[in-house]
Amino acid sequence: MKRAAEGDRTGSMRQALRREAPSTVGLLADEQDFAAMRRYRTFTFDDHTAYLQQVEGLLRALTAEEVHTTVALFDPEEYEEFCTAAGLDPDSADSRTRFTAGIAAVGATVPYTGQPIDRLVPLLINAAVCRATLEYATMVLAEAGECADCGRDIGTTSFDRASRALKSLLDGAECGVHHLVCSIPTEDEPLLAVLHAESGEGARPRLDHTEGAAFVTVLAAGMALESPGGIVIRTTVPGQDDRVRGWRLQRGRLLPLTAGEVFSAYCTDADTGDPVAPEPGVDHCAGYAIPDDDPHH
Repeated sequence: MKRAAEGDRTGSMRQALRREAPSTVGLLADEQDFAAMRRYRTFTFDDHTAYLQQVEGLLRALTAEEVHTTVALFDPEEYEEFCTAAGLDPDSADSRTRFTAGIAAVGATVPYTGQPIDRLVPLLINAAVCRATLEYATMVLAEAGECADCGRDIGTTSFDRASRALKSLLDGAECGVHHLVCSIPTEDEPLLAVLHAESGEGARPRLDHTEGAAFVTVLAAGMALESPGGIVIRTTVPGQDDRVRGWRLQRGRLLPLTAGEVFSAYCTDADTGDPVAPEPGVDHCAGYAIPDDDPHH
């Protein structure tokens, strides 16, 4: 009896420790990445749909054990580079485990909170896009150099200005759920950042900090490059038409669009330039002034 009681206590202690040991699951989000992994003999799955179902079952089982679980995007090309650099055999479950542990710290991840797999996959892909955009915009800021007139670091100054601009944008948007999009063309590839925020009466806006950091960094890159670009805010309030406002980025400053310019932008096909029928339940509004205290603009 005593030995059995000790065994039960040991099992209980291990279970408690298991709940405090976080878990990371690497996920092959699309069929192309899945197909790339099938060349390894030790990767035993042969159908992407069945694979996703098994991953979802594993995530649910870990949640049932009260284990905090993070899902990481598993990239086969990065995995192969990792194995080459570390001298590991890529056709090994142990190598895949080591790679997954590493991307948990530096790669695109999403905490698992019970989302169905068909919702989790887009979230993970979006996290990867957001991270790649942030990295590229950060590089742009790092390489911006110093202002020829005042000697200040352009990247740092632009980031500070973009942070204040975002605050002004959200302060002026009033109450509601806001969907913000910032687009900046660059020589290499366009930068796009999306931010969701919610403002209540007398309360600070609530937003995802990762999305917020990416949004500010992309806007700052546009300011540093003095690139053309723009921001659109769509605000939703129950029982009211959605309100859409817009700004253009011109020589590093955000200038409000008129209601007519917002309407034209929303009702024109971006690829063909053809007119598009207005979306019902949407009110196209003029933007509001965004203060800019930079003395050189």
